[in-house]
Amino acid sequence: MPDEIKSPSSPPPEGEPKPSADQPVSPGGVKATPAGSVPSETKATPETPALAATTPPKPVPAAPAAPAAAKPAVPATAKAAVPVPTPWDSPMVAKFKREYGSGVEALTHLGQNYMVVDRSLIPEILQILRNDEQFDYCVDITAVHYPKREKQFDVIWVLYSFARNERIRVTARIADGDSLPSSVPIWVTANWLEREVFDMFGIKFDGHPDLKRILLPDGWKGHPLRKDYGILQQDNEWVQINLGIESGQ
Repeated sequence: MPDEIKSPSSPPPEGEPKPSADQPVSPGGVKATPAGSVPSETKATPETPALAATTPPKPVPAAPAAPAAAKPAVPATAKAAVPVPTPWDSPMVAKFKREYGSGVEALTHLGQNYMVVDRSLIPEILQILRNDEQFDYCVDITAVHYPKREKQFDVIWVLYSFARNERIRVTARIADGDSLPSSVPIWVTANWLEREVFDMFGIKFDGHPDLKRILLPDGWKGHPLRKDYGILQQDNEWVQINLGIESGQ
């Protein structure tokens, strides 16, 4: 016969403590803990190992950061040399030098060849360049104003030779009020180019067939590309008379 199964109401074996009246006993004989209560002590059993007390670890102080290495001093570098014009030599230049001496100064700057020619030699030099040296295309005629210089203006002819595939510049320096011979008899296109130089700088070209303004009205006062002409300057009188308004500038 199997052992007799004891019911929960059977008295506990001798030696075991009796449960109190207000503490229920589980079917296995273990005292039940009322809901919401915390037992004062929990004994470890093979089925329910004891929970180890967990104490939060103390934070480990971070090691001080190593000081940043000092940046090496930047060595002082010399300023880049400013390109300057250097003498330009060629068979054509040698020929001009033999013929006109100091009246022609040939220079090259950043790969650009040019000649500074005495004002009195301009028409003759330009004619030789057109007829003998095959510079048959007058690309441009322009000017630059240097107000602090005695000869305030550089007048520049930009010439090109199709036969030689070569471009050069011819420069003449003149004072304010001086004029130059017109190049229209040499290159017909000089007509409009000389008119623009006259309009913007006030430089006259003797022998021009119709020297008058080309960009601004005929009655306009002043020449806008001179350095002494203010960037916002206008001929207020012309604006008032011809447009009937006050200048907004």
